[in-house]
Amino acid sequence: MTEAAARIISYVDSSSSTHDHHGRRPGRHRWSAWCGRVGAVAVDVVFGVRCAGCDQPGSAVCPTCRAALIAGRGTMHVGAGVRVLIATEYRGRAAAVVRAVKYRNRRAAVRHLGGLLARRVLATGQVPDVVTWAPTTVHRRQRRGFDHAELIARATARALGVPCMRLLRRVDDAGPQVGRGRAQRLAAPAFAARRTGVGSVLLVDDVVTTGATLAAASGALRTAGVQTVVPAALAGTPPPRHSRPHRLALVA
Repeated sequence: MTEAAARIISYVDSSSSTHDHHGRRPGRHRWSAWCGRVGAVAVDVVFGVRCAGCDQPGSAVCPTCRAALIAGRGTMHVGAGVRVLIATEYRGRAAAVVRAVKYRNRRAAVRHLGGLLARRVLATGQVPDVVTWAPTTVHRRQRRGFDHAELIARATARALGVPCMRLLRRVDDAGPQVGRGRAQRLAAPAFAARRTGVGSVLLVDDVVTTGATLAAASGALRTAGVQTVVPAALAGTPPPRHSRPHRLALVA
């Protein structure tokens, strides 16, 4: 048996179970997520770790792509006084890294991205009590085997040293925001939040364009009693030059 095969089998043995900790068999979406994790490990083992942004071998995010990610951190003003913290701009190599995590299951880069967003939060001088995320639809989660916003939120929470909790659920079937025009994006998805005694929450999404998703999720959290909600996204989409519906302010 090759070393690569041994590592894959070791991961499968350590992470698989026919029942959860309550003694129940996992549902289809759990099996899908588990298969996605095993597949990601297999790719890394067989082909070696490669950069999510440029596919160069050696590390999950190469130095050049790291520099591109760091260059774009700032704050987006998306209307109605809403400010969204962003770790980077969604373009170039930075966008390639985000797409690789979201669509190509390149999870080795998630830890770096979570640390990047955590540093942006720490730059404000305020640390939230809890981190949560704006969940994708059940259909998307089952199809991909994971929720990319949840992965980023959990990595961010670990870097900040605070808990990550599932506080929101989708109560609509709006589908993904990608590929939609601005008018369609502004027809925000709907969320419901569970009540909690948490005082401040960092609300995480992967990419922000109009801010409609984060605004809707923030409203649900406030309705549920959260006093302070800080919307944040891994990346912000720069507005077209001919149309400036929102403003992106970069920081050093």
